[in-house]
Amino acid sequence: MLARVLSSALRGIDALLIEVEIDVAGGAPSLAFVGLPDAAARESIYRVRAALRATGVRLKPKRVTINLAPADIRKEGSGYDLPIALGLLAAHGDVPPERLAEIAVVGELSLDGSVKPVRGALPVATAVARRGLRGLVLPAANAAEAAVVRGIETVPVRTLDEAIGYLRGELAVEPVCVDLERMFESHSTYDVDFGEVRGQEHVKRALEVAAAGGHNAIMVGPPGSGKTMLAKRLPTILPPLTFEEAIETTQVASVLGLMNGEPLVTTRPFRAPHHTISDAGLVGGGSVPRPGEVSLAHNGVLFLDELPEFRKNALEVLRQPLEEKRITISRAMHSLTFPANVMLIAAMNPCPCGFFGDPQRACTCAFPVVQRYRTRISGPLLDRIDIQIEVPAVAFRELTSEATAESSALIRARVEAARRRQLARFQGRGVFSNAQMTNRDLRAHCALERQGERLLEQAMQRLGLSARAYARILKVARTIADLDAAERIGAAHVAEAIQYRSLDRVLSWGEG
Repeated sequence: MLARVLSSALRGIDALLIEVEIDVAGGAPSLAFVGLPDAAARESIYRVRAALRATGVRLKPKRVTINLAPADIRKEGSGYDLPIALGLLAAHGDVPPERLAEIAVVGELSLDGSVKPVRGALPVATAVARRGLRGLVLPAANAAEAAVVRGIETVPVRTLDEAIGYLRGELAVEPVCVDLERMFESHSTYDVDFGEVRGQEHVKRALEVAAAGGHNAIMVGPPGSGKTMLAKRLPTILPPLTFEEAIETTQVASVLGLMNGEPLVTTRPFRAPHHTISDAGLVGGGSVPRPGEVSLAHNGVLFLDELPEFRKNALEVLRQPLEEKRITISRAMHSLTFPANVMLIAAMNPCPCGFFGDPQRACTCAFPVVQRYRTRISGPLLDRIDIQIEVPAVAFRELTSEATAESSALIRARVEAARRRQLARFQGRGVFSNAQMTNRDLRAHCALERQGERLLEQAMQRLGLSARAYARILKVARTIADLDAAERIGAAHVAEAIQYRSLDRVLSWGEG
């Protein structure tokens, strides 16, 4: 007898529905498992046998053929255990085949018959809804995540016995429902706040500008000046995630198995990989490509601390995703595209010892050593960083000050107002922030007053600013004007934007 069960295979951050075909025939007992299963999938037959025994099911020895179709797609993981077990029962006549025709099934089986969670529940549920199936049977630990998708029944099972009882109609399993509005209200909070940071008001202002315009930024300062502390609080002043953004962000975390039982990612992600990370770890890759840190930070912040310590190859592969907001990884058999709409926030010391230019502590690095250290960051990468800000050591009086610092909520209100102005300006253009402006947008929306134009011309000549800095200054000045609710860019806006290009000055590498 032939039985069919729909399951799923992950491909990038999406899911494809897979047909698990099981043929049981007479003859000498044997097993053939085909359809390009990987090692984890091939081992499923041993887990299935043990789980069936633990459940009390005894199947007669038969000639069994298991096929995962389409046969030319590589099948990975242990999520085929539950559909294979149910398919075997259907092929032996122990489960009604018609019940399996209207649902999809995923799940890993333990040897005692319990059902373990799998990766990619959200993409799988999306694929099931797209196919028009009635429901999805999956591990209870993944049910809340899959229930985010509307239009299907999400049926949670904790054991193989529960799944069998549900399909036989002997056990009523209530589909899981998720209240998205309440979930967003209760989960969209952060554990940190800008109000906890003492001093560094000019750096907070620079990060506010970065958040308002979606600009990448780099902070340069000695150890202990608060660079990491400030970077961790940047997501708290970004606009809240929309539902569409939350779905995109959750898909990436889901396929990597990082949801930990949570139904949805409701806050802006913050990823801070160590500088020893590989190229594939940063942007994604592998023999079967998976998302990297830049995709895990999608719709959030990618923080690279000690930027010059990262391997040059790893940094250079960031250039494409920073420009295109996605990363494409090609292999011989296929090509996958992962989302990578991130704000890059980098931090670095001014020199290897960290105290170059510090008025309190002497630098022990020779000048050529300082130059070599700073030039580890290539021009093309630096070209994609709009804001460059120096972060000096915090003075004692600021650390002990009783003054109340501005909270993240107050800063975020200004950021959201500036973002609304940008959305109205670029409506229907596919541009969502000033950082994404093209040259045509610069000509249309960044006209300078005469005084501001003269100031920018003087800066280009006297400070030795590079030609590539010109467009960056205009974009940042436009954002500063948006924060001030100004239609035109004034001289004060240009002056502040020029201050955020310290690394482009002619003497910047020599004077700190």
